[in-house]
Amino acid sequence: MGQRSVRNSRTIFERESELAAVDEALGELTGLRRDGAEPSDRPRGALLAFAGRAGIGKTTLLAEVRRRAAARGCTVLSARGGDQEQRVAFHVARQLLQPQLAGSAQTDLRASLGSWYDIVGPALGLCAPTDGAPPDQQGLRDGLDWVLTHLAVLRAPMVLVLDDAHWADSESLRWLAAFAPRAEQLPLLVVVAYRPDELPDHAESFKGLPGRAGGRPLDLEPLSAAAVARLVRETLGAHADDAFCRECWAVTAGNPFETVELVAKVRDRDLTPTETGAHLLRGLAAAVKGSGLIARLERLGTSTVRFAWACAVLGTEIHPLLAAAVAGLGHEEAADAADALRGARILTGAETLEFVHPLIATAVYRAIPPGVRVALHGQAAWCVINEGHGPSAAARHLLETHPDGDNWVVQQLRAAADETLRAGAPDAARSYLARALREPPPYEDRAAVLYELGSASLLTEPATTVNHLRAALEEPIADARLRQHIVYRLSQVLAHSDRLAEASDTLAREIRVTDDARVKLRMTAEQFMWDAFRADEPDHPSRSRRLTRLADRLSGRDLTERYIIGLRTWDAVLRGEPARVALHHAERALAGGLGWAEPDRGFEVPVLVALAFMYADRPGRTEELFATGIADFERQGWRGAHLSFAYTLLAYVRYRRGRLSEAQDFVMAGLRLAERVGPGTPAHWYAVGILIEVLLARGRVTEAAQVAEDYSFGAPFPAAVVFPDAQTVHGELLLARGLTKEAAEELAAAGRRLEPRGMRNPAWCPWQLHLARAESHDTPERALATALEALARARQFGTPSAIGQALRTAADVSSGSARIKYLEESVAHLERSPAAYELACALVALGTELRRTGRPRDAAEHLYRGLDAAVQCSADGLAETARDELAAAGLRPRRLHSTETDTLTSRERTVATLAAEGCTEAEIAKQLHLDMPTVVRLLSAVYRKMGTEITGLGAALGPGQSTPGATPQG
Repeated sequence: MGQRSVRNSRTIFERESELAAVDEALGELTGLRRDGAEPSDRPRGALLAFAGRAGIGKTTLLAEVRRRAAARGCTVLSARGGDQEQRVAFHVARQLLQPQLAGSAQTDLRASLGSWYDIVGPALGLCAPTDGAPPDQQGLRDGLDWVLTHLAVLRAPMVLVLDDAHWADSESLRWLAAFAPRAEQLPLLVVVAYRPDELPDHAESFKGLPGRAGGRPLDLEPLSAAAVARLVRETLGAHADDAFCRECWAVTAGNPFETVELVAKVRDRDLTPTETGAHLLRGLAAAVKGSGLIARLERLGTSTVRFAWACAVLGTEIHPLLAAAVAGLGHEEAADAADALRGARILTGAETLEFVHPLIATAVYRAIPPGVRVALHGQAAWCVINEGHGPSAAARHLLETHPDGDNWVVQQLRAAADETLRAGAPDAARSYLARALREPPPYEDRAAVLYELGSASLLTEPATTVNHLRAALEEPIADARLRQHIVYRLSQVLAHSDRLAEASDTLAREIRVTDDARVKLRMTAEQFMWDAFRADEPDHPSRSRRLTRLADRLSGRDLTERYIIGLRTWDAVLRGEPARVALHHAERALAGGLGWAEPDRGFEVPVLVALAFMYADRPGRTEELFATGIADFERQGWRGAHLSFAYTLLAYVRYRRGRLSEAQDFVMAGLRLAERVGPGTPAHWYAVGILIEVLLARGRVTEAAQVAEDYSFGAPFPAAVVFPDAQTVHGELLLARGLTKEAAEELAAAGRRLEPRGMRNPAWCPWQLHLARAESHDTPERALATALEALARARQFGTPSAIGQALRTAADVSSGSARIKYLEESVAHLERSPAAYELACALVALGTELRRTGRPRDAAEHLYRGLDAAVQCSADGLAETARDELAAAGLRPRRLHSTETDTLTSRERTVATLAAEGCTEAEIAKQLHLDMPTVVRLLSAVYRKMGTEITGLGAALGPGQSTPGATPQG
């Protein structure tokens, strides 16, 4: 980018503290400290922000920053915002990054950017947007983060300089505001300058940036009278007297730009810098800015004025030939005008022109008569298109023109919106389409423009989107495909706005008037999908029967049919049909392919099919499908709600497998993404609900309660069905806190909501299991009936994990021998399931019950196994319970680390634990009711797997960790 003219040969006055801060930051960045201190082992980046009003010297200071950074061998990235370019998406980002990348061949560029090429390439103007769905804004910002981080490391040390940040486009400003705090962890110094009183509304995130990144913005003060005197004498000579210098300071108020311009005028006029000429300074100062500047411009002639106006309309980085075309001047006439403007210190540069100072550019632009200004913007748009720069470059000019029913304007704005949207800037696309709508478009195109406007708004402004799409449906639409796309998009935004009933009704109305059988099938599939997520669906059993009949006769020949079969899969899970039925339909749905990022399709059905495998005790298959789906999302640059759902539900899979620590890590990642999408969204409900379940499983009840309070997790619950069911999770939390009456009421309410809809599978929603435990405190007979009903439903679904969990609940609310019988059966089922945490719970419960019934030796194996399983699951509370029970049985538990026993079988882990307690082979055999050859074989396997020699029990787990000969008490 072209640089402004600065006074490199002169001193920068009264900026010593600011330059000291710059030198210190550069020293830490490069390891070259001016104070002679030892260089840092690791270069450390920082953020410096300079704030001040117009003309205060920010640009001159940043030019000095660039000079000093280059002198220290730094790579310098430079950009500045422009008053006329604020609505050009990624204008600043392109200035910063494009020069570093544009010189590479496309093959090299694609190789260096990797999977980010199609995501960030269009935003940076490095390639055309792809035909697929655009990246979401968060995904694009992540891509820009990667590019800048990669460059900072590859070309370290690096300095990023942004001038006039208050005029930066919103897309670039939001990205930089989020990225800047990371500079401290990179070999990157970020330096920005802005006018604090001119920061726009979209700069909210930027306003608090310097404080959030560890330092306050440095406010630039006006020059003192002494500094102005030095500047005057440096330019005009030492004979400038004190009175003259004081008057210069008085008329400019110490503003550096105005002082420099005033002194230049004094020199041009050959005015003697003494007290006798001081009275002329106010008149000269008036000519530096505002009306005085315009009067000076007008004296240069009509052609020169028109050329200056054209330059002001074009903004920054002005190409002379383009300015001549906009001004309607010939080449020679334009060249003469440019020379005159350079001589008057209004423009600078040769091959690329720019105004000497933004204050001058603003004054010239505002001086253009309104009608002429509109006409010049219209001419600029035509010239930009004619020069081959494309509709996106012309769109900002068309925004400034008056509506006139010109279809060419409409087409250019629509094309610009399409390019901008696919590059990842929906806000800019919306502004272009809104302007196109005001032109207005031809009658027959109005529905298409409304559809495009609604598609650009989509989930960021759902209420506005709904209005646009409904208005589109009211227009005459000759193209049937357009009408169908409008209906699909309208139902999608209604559903994602928690208005599922309206989404279903919209599709139902269209189904009734659609003649095309395949279109009707697609709409039926969409309606089935949104009804599946409705918590208030009035006639779920009827829908389920219709879905069953339809899915059973489809072959899965296209995506629509596979979606319907996938929904049949999920319906089987919810209703608790035998798991083999759900798995049969799941495999049918997947047979022809079921991508997670299909164009114009949601990702809900592929996710439901993947989750069906989890509920059917095949979580490994679920994780395979999730890995593929997450890769699809990331290739598309979808890193907002889509990726949040994926990570959150993957956490749920890990939770159900008993890998609680991993589950917590995944759900926290999903929650962070959901918070970027916004509170109250389905993604947020999913993440918070799963986090609470994981914390409860880990025994962290207080922490779970705090999460619920922090995120207002409670009534009113969402209208959409979420996993896990939010109301059930809230009831489980109340139960864990000992609020049994409140828990029973909440869980019973969940049952009243789900039962009429046929959602009766305790594997999907265990509301009955928790309700039975809550009821057992006051109504034990009712609790047993509730538990046995849930057990019958679990047996119908038929998975070991569902049956085992229901049996444990039945045991919890039973007494006597039935309690032990249920627990033994529960353990037997759970040992054949992937539900490691549920197995740990059942083992500890069975060991506890055996101990309490006077069978401590029988209890030992189950308690030791339960303890080991709890530790492996990171179920801290359960592990502590197991240790307490072992202590009560007179046994000494040892805290085996899960990493020590990862490769051991369940029985080998039990033997290893007893060996670590110092038991002999005979004592282990007696306690576990085994023969001696079996114990020796198990111990040999333990020693072999743990990398030890068979030299006795003391070697089993390392020196000092066992005491041979010790016998457990009891």
